[in-house]
Amino acid sequence: MKNKDKSLQKPSNRSEIDAFLENVASTAAIKPAGKQGRLIFAMDATASREPTWDYAAHIQAQMFNQTSKLGGLEIQLCYFRGFGEFQAFPWMNNSQQLLKAMTSVFCEAGHTQIDKVLQHAIKETQGEKVDALVFVGDCMEEDVDRLGQLAGELGLHGIPIFIFHEGGEAVAARAFKQIARLSKGAYCLFDSHSPQQLLELLSAVAVYAAGGHKALTDYSQNAGKLARQLNHQIEKL
Repeated sequence: MKNKDKSLQKPSNRSEIDAFLENVASTAAIKPAGKQGRLIFAMDATASREPTWDYAAHIQAQMFNQTSKLGGLEIQLCYFRGFGEFQAFPWMNNSQQLLKAMTSVFCEAGHTQIDKVLQHAIKETQGEKVDALVFVGDCMEEDVDRLGQLAGELGLHGIPIFIFHEGGEAVAARAFKQIARLSKGAYCLFDSHSPQQLLELLSAVAVYAAGGHKALTDYSQNAGKLARQLNHQIEKL
């Protein structure tokens, strides 16, 4: 059940952010020279996410600003909403395309369909390797065991799931943490009133997907504190 009491939402504390960054670091690998990164970006577009959809669209488009000088990054936007609707856009490689796609979508009441997101990622990587899956959502209304099975399959394919949880609803938090762990990815609760926090975390994952260790090291030199912490964790591996 969705938690409608926004007063219960709490931002991530420092220890939660640190844990998230350490988990991201543990998935990092050096990418082959010249290989373009591929990142699936999946969004919950049900009605509860409508208040933050617009700023999220602009944040996601800005991720490309951090990867434009790397080997390249392709992003595929996916979303679910309404009565069984799941859509995946063609792969995109610039911020204008992503922003246009995001602003063409409106939120609509319905149940979550995370199962379809995970199945789609498995299918996509069978055609060409996907480097990571990012999911942004606020609730979970599905069979957690089924989602765990699919997350484990993604882990075997080498596709970590990075989950950004808006709101902190307890049932979703437990499920999201399990999904991230089984895929060898990471979970982070973010403050919907602090878009800069989400932008920095998303940009760090995008830079990793596009260029691996070296790219993230270079990026972190002039980025915010969270990205520098991420790079520090990778250097210790």
